[in-house]
Amino acid sequence: MQRLDSLDGLRGVLAAYVLLGHMAPFAPLPAWLQSAVSHGGAAVDLFFALSGLVIAQSLSRAGGRAAPFLIARVARIFPVFLLAFAVAVAVAPLPCGYEFMPWIAPDSPVRDICVSVWPSAWLAEIGTHLTMTHGLFPAAVLPDAWIGFLGAAWSLSAEWQFYVVALLAARRRAGLCWILLALAAAGTVWRLAGPDAWQFSRAFLPNKAQFFALGAASVAVVEWEDGAWRRYGLVFAVTMVLCATLGTVGKLLPPLAWTLFLAARAAPATARAVAVVFANRSARYLGAISYCLYLVNEPIHKIAGPVVGWLAGGNGLLFTALWLPVAAGVPFAAAAWLHVCLEAPAIRRGRKIAGKFAADGTEAIVRHRARGV
Repeated sequence: MQRLDSLDGLRGVLAAYVLLGHMAPFAPLPAWLQSAVSHGGAAVDLFFALSGLVIAQSLSRAGGRAAPFLIARVARIFPVFLLAFAVAVAVAPLPCGYEFMPWIAPDSPVRDICVSVWPSAWLAEIGTHLTMTHGLFPAAVLPDAWIGFLGAAWSLSAEWQFYVVALLAARRRAGLCWILLALAAAGTVWRLAGPDAWQFSRAFLPNKAQFFALGAASVAVVEWEDGAWRRYGLVFAVTMVLCATLGTVGKLLPPLAWTLFLAARAAPATARAVAVVFANRSARYLGAISYCLYLVNEPIHKIAGPVVGWLAGGNGLLFTALWLPVAAGVPFAAAAWLHVCLEAPAIRRGRKIAGKFAADGTEAIVRHRARGV
């Protein structure tokens, strides 16, 4: 299962990159370095492609049955999310400590990462986050709800919308790809022609559906099916066209990077190099804790930033020397602890319950068919 190991390793590398993108704007680092780690949105797009592949495979193994699939997903996502979200809500009104960081300009991107504003519609935002529906509301209804309290959680709403669509088309993988691309096309039309007040965020599935479609189309490639690359190429071409409507060349990078990764792991000349980079022990461990790392870094940075800023006393060099190990090390330690103490046990429990539902469902189908005979 080396190919799965490499996918886990890729997930870990992407999570580490998102962490770097969240921590770098706090420090007075060179502009070229800030720019190099400022593409966290592209990393999340690659996460979506990974999810499209993994979920399509999971549904296939579950026989398209909703109960075992949803039980496993809830056990995988909610325990860590609920804890991270509770911490994020608790620290939301705390100041970010920018008075201790004079190098941070009023238009610095860090001010979008760390904010100290309690949302006016806070009860609705908490409710939509707990139900993973915070990506379904346009700006005119709940502005900024998609990044309220815990910014990284926006992607989870898009994920759950994808799960619903995937369940509806569970028995036809090719159909799932085209449904997702149709949603993406509709989202593109609305983005280009719809009124500004009624635009949706990145957490709305039609604005990201092409990446899930690309992942779902990748199952045939990963499983070495005949004609897989031809079918994948068609989905890839449509995805590139949809991404091109976003107006910048950089928006084409996620589907290109994903396709290059698939091609590299499939080609004998480069498969070993992919395994060395993405299937080594460190990368696979990063993959194991990646979900925890993705969710906990923002609340931790919200707490640590003012403390490090106060200790540095406005000295940018001292702040950087203290901030980089703290901003990276504490989230890694917290993610490792959460994985061992909360995430892994919850996943095991979820799989056990899902397996029981799957077995009961199989027995019910057998009994039904027997009565039919």
